[in-house]
Amino acid sequence: MAPLFPRLLVAAAAAAILGALATAAAVDGGGNGYTRVFSFGDSLTDTGNALHLPCTGGGGPASRPPYGETFFRRPTGRASDGRLAVDFIVEAMRLPHPAPYLAGGKTAADFRHGVNLAVGGSTALAPVFYEGRGLKTFVPVSLANQTVWFENVVQLLGSSDHGRRKIMASSLFIVGEIGVNDYLVSLVGNLTVGEVKSFVPHIVGAIRSVVNEVIAAGATTVVVPGMIPLGCEPQLLALYQGGGGDDAGDYDPKSGCMTRLNDLAEHHNRALNHALAELRRAHPGVSLVYAELYRAVTDIVVSPGRYGFRDMPLAACCGGGGGPYNFNMTAFCGAAGATACAVPSEYVSWDGVHFTEAANRHIACAVLNGRPYDGGAPPTMSTVTAWPAAAEVGRSRIGCS
Repeated sequence: MAPLFPRLLVAAAAAAILGALATAAAVDGGGNGYTRVFSFGDSLTDTGNALHLPCTGGGGPASRPPYGETFFRRPTGRASDGRLAVDFIVEAMRLPHPAPYLAGGKTAADFRHGVNLAVGGSTALAPVFYEGRGLKTFVPVSLANQTVWFENVVQLLGSSDHGRRKIMASSLFIVGEIGVNDYLVSLVGNLTVGEVKSFVPHIVGAIRSVVNEVIAAGATTVVVPGMIPLGCEPQLLALYQGGGGDDAGDYDPKSGCMTRLNDLAEHHNRALNHALAELRRAHPGVSLVYAELYRAVTDIVVSPGRYGFRDMPLAACCGGGGGPYNFNMTAFCGAAGATACAVPSEYVSWDGVHFTEAANRHIACAVLNGRPYDGGAPPTMSTVTAWPAAAEVGRSRIGCS
């Protein structure tokens, strides 16, 4: 597992992550330092964009009950029973929720609170990358599309370059999580983990390109979440269950997760952190921080009771597969034959692919608590600042322990 670092080093890294989230130009008078949020990503961050894609057949599963039942009491396009991690972060920072880009906004007023550009099923790499390898993406949307949409919004928000850069400097940017679908497309397409590993530099390169893009536009605070533990995903566990080949039967005895798939996720996170370290050197005036999602999830999986979850963290709450993972694509959550558990807050996985609101809250708290990257040498932080008292209020606001 990851090595332990001296307490002082961990504290400094944590302070940098937390400080970067709270020390942009304080222009809103609310004490958090930001006026709006811009977020890129996939279904772990999508708050409604996939609802408006024709190729999803009316929005996909997240447009149907029981999605949204816990908090919104109706489907909103979020792939969960309730709020996503990004929702909790926005609420903790006491900011309005940004509008989904595809929801119909056409004016600057529509995006006065920022914009959510994430799309469920989106990949980091363009579909053509996978088509050339005999693979098909879930939706024809990638980070390249989201970057174009971002540029469109930037043009709407300011009449001059100076005005637009001022807006960007007072905004919080979240680039990701993105990349899960790149790996799912490849793994479901029967490539071996070793073959998929060769895609990591390309995927990380696409993320790096977006970070460069927003910095060029004037962003001064950019949060980049890492990869989740792929080997703990019920969908992939069910895919490999009982199968043969080099990728089967390799499980961690503590978590029950597939070691080889988690190694792929950790390889992605190491490459991402190296890229971020290079970007920090190139842009010393930008607070560029890494959000550790991998350990936030594996902590729950290894010790679910400690965090209030049932002792079956690898089983989906909603689905129709039964067995240890309760996952079957023919009875996916929201489809005929699928049922939801009585108490979603006791489960980590909502539908075998996405997290419950309870798990998303824990993930958001881990980000706000500033857990540093611990999969290798820690990244060099561009700034080390104290987390203000307002942040403590923010964490308590969303129920962080």
